[in-house]
Amino acid sequence: MKQSIGHRLEQYTLKRPQEVLLIQATIDGEADEITIFKGFSSSLMRPTAFDPDVPMLPDDAEIRSIDRLQAPYHPDHPRFIQQNLSLAEMQGLLEQMCV
Repeated sequence: MKQSIGHRLEQYTLKRPQEVLLIQATIDGEADEITIFKGFSSSLMRPTAFDPDVPMLPDDAEIRSIDRLQAPYHPDHPRFIQQNLSLAEMQGLLEQMCV
């Protein structure tokens, strides 16, 4: 069974706990920002599910860009590793990490 992109991104952050992913996405026609850190995802713009096993990034989400940041994440002073990665670029990193 193929894992969802949300689950794969969460697994990536488990393997790289020093990183935070900041994802710009469109979900159900609305813009959203999602952070993923140490295997858990959280929306910065809408309610987050109480069940931590439910990724905030649904399979039908349109991912516009992904930023890799150094943890911990400070919105006022983000420390970027890479910015504006496309989904295809991030999938290359996921494959390198065997996720």
